[in-house]
Amino acid sequence: MKIQLVCLLLVLLTATVLTQDTKINKRYKKFINQHIIKTMSARSCYKEMQERKINIKKSMCKKINTFILASAEDVRSVCVDKGVPYHKMTKSIEDFDIVVCNRTNKQGKRAKCQYHGDKLKNKKILIKCEKGFPVHYDGDIGYCDN
Repeated sequence: MKIQLVCLLLVLLTATVLTQDTKINKRYKKFINQHIIKTMSARSCYKEMQERKINIKKSMCKKINTFILASAEDVRSVCVDKGVPYHKMTKSIEDFDIVVCNRTNKQGKRAKCQYHGDKLKNKKILIKCEKGFPVHYDGDIGYCDN
C-alpha cells in the first residue's frame, strides 16, 4: 500500500513539474516573439508588430512594445549569469540596444495599428525570469538607469 501511495505521489509530482515547464516554455516563446530580434530599424515597427501579431486582443492595438536587438541566447543569459536582482525582476549587467515601438493612432476596434519607433543604444534591460528563462519584459528606459 505504501509503495502504491509513493508511486502515485511521484506521478503527480512529475505531472506538476511537466505542466509548469510547459507553461514556462509557452511564456518564453511568447517573450521571444514579442521582444527579441537580432536586427531592426526604428522604421520597422509597423512591419514587425503586424508580422508577429503583437496585440493585446485581436481587435486592439498594443500601446507600446520594446524589441531587444540581440539573440535569444544573449537575452536568456541575463536570467542565467549576466543579470542581478532588481525589485522582483532581473536587470542586465551588460547593455543592449533596443527599439521602442509606440502606437501613434487612436485606439479603435477597426483601427489599423500605426507605430513610431525609437532606437536606443546601450540600455540595461529589466526582465522577469522563471527557471532561467525570460518570460516578461518590464524595463523601459525610465527603470533602467545605468
